[in-house]
Amino acid sequence: MNDSSWGAPQGAGYGGAPEMRAAPAGPAYDVHDAQQTRPMPIVPDVPDAGRDADGRDDRYGGAAGRRGGPPYRDEKQQEPMSTAPPPPQKKRAGRDLRAAIGVGVGLGAVIVASLFIVKAVFVGVIAIAVVVGLWELTSRLQERKGIKAPLVPLAIGGAAMVVAGYVRGAEGAWVATALTALAVLVWRMTEPPEGYLKDVTAGVFAAFYVPFLATFVAMLLSADDGAQRVLTFLLLTVVSDTGAYAVGWRFGKHKLAPRISPGKTREGLFGAVAFAMVAGALCMQFLIDDGTWWQGLLLGLAVAASATLGDLGESMIKRDLGIKDMGTLLPGHGGIMDRLDSLLPTAPVVWLLLVLFVGSG
Repeated sequence: MNDSSWGAPQGAGYGGAPEMRAAPAGPAYDVHDAQQTRPMPIVPDVPDAGRDADGRDDRYGGAAGRRGGPPYRDEKQQEPMSTAPPPPQKKRAGRDLRAAIGVGVGLGAVIVASLFIVKAVFVGVIAIAVVVGLWELTSRLQERKGIKAPLVPLAIGGAAMVVAGYVRGAEGAWVATALTALAVLVWRMTEPPEGYLKDVTAGVFAAFYVPFLATFVAMLLSADDGAQRVLTFLLLTVVSDTGAYAVGWRFGKHKLAPRISPGKTREGLFGAVAFAMVAGALCMQFLIDDGTWWQGLLLGLAVAASATLGDLGESMIKRDLGIKDMGTLLPGHGGIMDRLDSLLPTAPVVWLLLVLFVGSG
């Protein structure tokens, strides 16, 4: 802090004319001597502080100093106020964990019951999930982008693709997919041509993204040990997501893809791989006929990779649409598509590896 901050001219007291002040009551004293022998008090440097309306220095008591009262001097330096650091905040999951667990347990019970009692019922569960997922996706596309992907041919064709995959295998799934894409093109012709290209493009994309990938779950189910294969597929995907969440929430520091999904970390990815590989070894050893533990390690690694990529893929879609969740149907989870994001791309990976390891059944 320099002298000029106090408002005193540079030459005052050193050969120049000293600044005029009203002397306090009492014996007369020499202003020049007082300025040289008595140190000036240290006060905070406040802009324009200490000057009254007519420009006089007013740091010694304001009006009292001008009226002849005793000058006010603060001989103690003001200490900066110390603020205690805020207490560390605990990490939060960001969702209603109780609701998420409750909904997850309920869905798991329905899936397991339909899977091991009557296979056809589980095929119906897949078809319903596909139709609801298509409805959520097309609704968000229309709301956020003005894209009108034809829902009716997508819903009918999507359900038919799942059934065809279960009954006729890969050949039936491909034929149903082609017919669904053709139906989307024709259905959109009943409306004005403006926006035709973007609407049908989004419709064909939706047909491949949701029902076509879901047909691989139906094809897993069509094997003799289909229930065990589907259960392995579901367990590995859920375990991968759980491992990523648990490890990432506790130890995550390095972002995996901050521009796509800021919440995902590299530590979470390592957790997904470790959990899925252990679960894969156990499932292949004890659930899959003729399976071995080392095949399960490879299967778990592949599932962790595909589940993570699927999650990032839907995060890209949601970021482009400017939304957090695809829907609100499942409390604590979002919509159906928010639960299918990692399942859909993982289904063809599990189907292919199981066919390579133990055959089509």
